[in-house]
Amino acid sequence: MTDALIIGGGSGMGLALARTLLAEQLHVTIAGRSADRLAAARAALEPSAAGRIDTVRADIGREEDVAGLFAHTGQVEHVVVTAADVTGAYGRSTDVSASAARNVLDVKLLGAWLVGKYAAGRVTGSLTYTSGINAYRPNGSNTIVAAANGALASLASGLALELAPVRVNVVSPGWVDTPVWDRLGEDTGMDKRTAFAELAERLPARRVGTPEDIAQAFLSVLRNGFVTGTVLHVDGGHRLV
Repeated sequence: MTDALIIGGGSGMGLALARTLLAEQLHVTIAGRSADRLAAARAALEPSAAGRIDTVRADIGREEDVAGLFAHTGQVEHVVVTAADVTGAYGRSTDVSASAARNVLDVKLLGAWLVGKYAAGRVTGSLTYTSGINAYRPNGSNTIVAAANGALASLASGLALELAPVRVNVVSPGWVDTPVWDRLGEDTGMDKRTAFAELAERLPARRVGTPEDIAQAFLSVLRNGFVTGTVLHVDGGHRLV
């Protein structure tokens, strides 16, 4: 039996969670679309891993990949989904292509739904999705991403009833220093360090988040057997400002 399946665990928050779980001698499977990123994740984790690590290449926007992923892992206690594809999705809606918008929905929302579909009868403990602060603080340049993230709360509520007693929740991070921001900077011209410094001054927490902050949030949801149908906000107080 797999203790945890992390979909999108090849970098950032998912990788931090994998490292934490492996330190506890658990069996962790990381799934993602990029064979190179999976190989890099394994190379980074294996030297210090006390548990067992497997990797599976899968695109959760494709139903056959999701079916194959669960056929490969078999029974799994916890599933965490951090996968997203926001390439070309930032900007005013008039400037975002329909194909870029569909890519966001295919992975972030429909992919999440497919994971819930194939989790039935295979997942024994919990299923946790990853939303984001833009669902609650859209800024006029991330509308389709905000919509996809916001929809995850409704998806989790419905699946919490369908899959019960398996628990289904959402973790909603604020700004977190992950490689996604490096790629976003390339697309938008945004200087990450400047943006982070300005935001940190406004946040009640007075800093931007780390992948380890979000990994700890995932752990709290995985381990509390009385939490389901809930969105856990881990945003340094971003929703308040």
